[in-house]
Amino acid sequence: MVYAIIKSVKKITCLMSGGVDSSVAAALLKKQGYDVEGVFMRFWSEPGKEGKNLCCSYDSQLHAQAVAQKLDIKLKILDLSKEFKKQIVDYFVSEYKKGRTPNPCVKCNQFIKFNLPGLLATGHYAIIKNNKLYRAKDKKKDQSYFLYNLTQKQLKNIIFPVGEYAKEEVKAMAEKWQLPCRKDESFDICFIAGQDHNEFLKRHLKLKPGPIKFSPCGGSAEGRKNKIIGQHQGLPLYTIGQRAGLGSGLYYVKKSDIKNNILYVTDQDQELYSNKLEVEKIHWIGKSAKKCLGQIRYGYPAAPVLIKKNKIFFEEPQRAITPGQSVVLCSRDEELLGGGIIE
Repeated sequence: MVYAIIKSVKKITCLMSGGVDSSVAAALLKKQGYDVEGVFMRFWSEPGKEGKNLCCSYDSQLHAQAVAQKLDIKLKILDLSKEFKKQIVDYFVSEYKKGRTPNPCVKCNQFIKFNLPGLLATGHYAIIKNNKLYRAKDKKKDQSYFLYNLTQKQLKNIIFPVGEYAKEEVKAMAEKWQLPCRKDESFDICFIAGQDHNEFLKRHLKLKPGPIKFSPCGGSAEGRKNKIIGQHQGLPLYTIGQRAGLGSGLYYVKKSDIKNNILYVTDQDQELYSNKLEVEKIHWIGKSAKKCLGQIRYGYPAAPVLIKKNKIFFEEPQRAITPGQSVVLCSRDEELLGGGIIE
């Protein structure tokens, strides 16, 4: 696909992590005639574990610099470690302390990555058409879920060059153009990548063990409500729907009682389903909607919903609706309409 070049504004900033997606994005823009300047963002890394952050490690910076040199473009290094620690890492830890399961990538896009002035491009898999945000061509790589906080004002100045390509096509372009980008893919939360998620929380939170009890509502747990069946190692280590770490029995986490430090579980999977949720506030990219599709976590299928103010009702019950995660709203033609954090 060839993007129309804005005659009055040909200069564009491209976020470059040294990975294949952002490297190909920069190359596509250069070939389309843009005056490209790369920006590598250096984020916070836990002391002693700096090399684990694939998207923002020193090794990734070297790859980004090598790609910039290959493309003959400038690369600026921005040290955003303090901002990232405050806005993203501290938020992440604080949410777990409250018994919620946050999505830091959503917050990073909202507060860190898309706040540079001027025309901006990234390697995200998403599509912008007519100032509207859509899911990417490659549904397995689509990242529009993490972008629902973008505004129409921002969309006017953003380009996602790889959004209309499949991942394999992007890899093929990188190989064809001999881009010296990083081969490893970044799938984890960047500041935890390569580490054990719970071990990270143990280092950054004061965890207090407590009792595990059966869920107080219905099912086969009736009559066993007050029975303690085990000890949890700290409520932040557990999330709704989780099965692992609960002993030999087949139990699922139902909810956390933060005030009394009790973890409630159920042995009935159907007790994890609900057809409603509440958000503090819905961010609409454009016009609001009363009926659309809702997606309660990344990679999860979107389902029909009815929206009444800040309450969202699903036609079919959804499994393990989790406070702290985002519900993302879209139309049937895959336009991202908005979303909010599940309360």
